[in-house]
Amino acid sequence: MVRAHGLHGELGVEVRTDSPDERFAPGAVLLGRRAGAPDTTLTVESVRRHSGKLLVRFVETPDRTAAEPLRGTRLLVHTSALAPPEDPDEFHDHQLEGLRTELEDGTVVGTVREVMHGPAGDLLVLTRAGGGPDVLVPFVRAIVPTVDLEGGRMVLTPPDGLLDAD
Repeated sequence: MVRAHGLHGELGVEVRTDSPDERFAPGAVLLGRRAGAPDTTLTVESVRRHSGKLLVRFVETPDRTAAEPLRGTRLLVHTSALAPPEDPDEFHDHQLEGLRTELEDGTVVGTVREVMHGPAGDLLVLTRAGGGPDVLVPFVRAIVPTVDLEGGRMVLTPPDGLLDAD
């Protein structure tokens, strides 16, 4: 959530879902996560669009004073509320996070720490097995030809230099 808006507890939300109408429907229950704070449960009371942004009011935020501390909170959907993807090449972030990444020869690269969504496509944030800085890997079939959820791994075929620490 970006910031509180107005006096009635609304919050501006940066939308990172393909289904905002479903995710932010009145009555939807979301998990609020913020670094250094316990998770909170938030229930959508109302939602509206304003100047190209989504403004959401939660049952738990009746006024600006209650909404302001939620600035910077990341909203998540409980995984039990998610329907499995219909497309076998589509995945929910939580399915990918934690997967072991390896090269075709079995060399372990690291672990998927996060999935970042951007206008140019999705990026996997990998924590290296041997330490060092995280690596950003485009989540495209040419670089990630195999995602094996049951095996807890994904296979990478990175172009030269992609995994270099420099």
